[in-house]
Amino acid sequence: MHNLTEQASKWSGAFGREYTERNPQSIEEMEELYTRNYGLTRTELNRRFLDNLDRSIRILEVGSNVGNQLLCLQRMGFDCLYGIELQSYAVEIAKSKSKNINIIQGEASDIPFKDSFFDMVFTSGVLIHISPKKLPDVLEEIHRCTKKYIFGFEYYSDETKEIPYRGNSDLLWKADFAEKYLELFDDLTLVKEERIKYLGNDNVDTMFLLKKELLI
Repeated sequence: MHNLTEQASKWSGAFGREYTERNPQSIEEMEELYTRNYGLTRTELNRRFLDNLDRSIRILEVGSNVGNQLLCLQRMGFDCLYGIELQSYAVEIAKSKSKNINIIQGEASDIPFKDSFFDMVFTSGVLIHISPKKLPDVLEEIHRCTKKYIFGFEYYSDETKEIPYRGNSDLLWKADFAEKYLELFDDLTLVKEERIKYLGNDNVDTMFLLKKELLI
């Protein structure tokens, strides 16, 4: 990997390892967390956006952590799954708990795959941790690697807003990430978006699916 940003250095070290250890270690724990937060499992949310897609499409998750999102897709029948994850500790866990999923260490701003290699590239709670200055580079890499779909689930705000994170600054931002993609790339159209409110507070997340079209 090339020189890491301040944020990437933090997430790849002890801070990132602590994040991995306090978050769901199994798909069952993840589903329980989603149900507590939204009243819906992640599988139920995925089905709203992905149920009509061919299960043989090639999918990459950018920032796959311990692999729970990929395991969720695998249980839904998707069978050509890849993940890149900055933190080596999380990669080791993901490899130990998954089968027939290709997970490697990698960075969002330097995805180690060729142009249009995937049918869909997605993030889940990852773009929120990318500095706004670096975000266009990451979106460019995601756009470069997909030939058809970009899928996302992220914190939402109609304007980019920094949020303190565990006593730290410069580690978490809310934004309209679907709109960020659409502003950068003329060949993307919005297929579907839902704003999903938390049950216990007024925070809102966004799930979105974008489609890449050939420009004539």
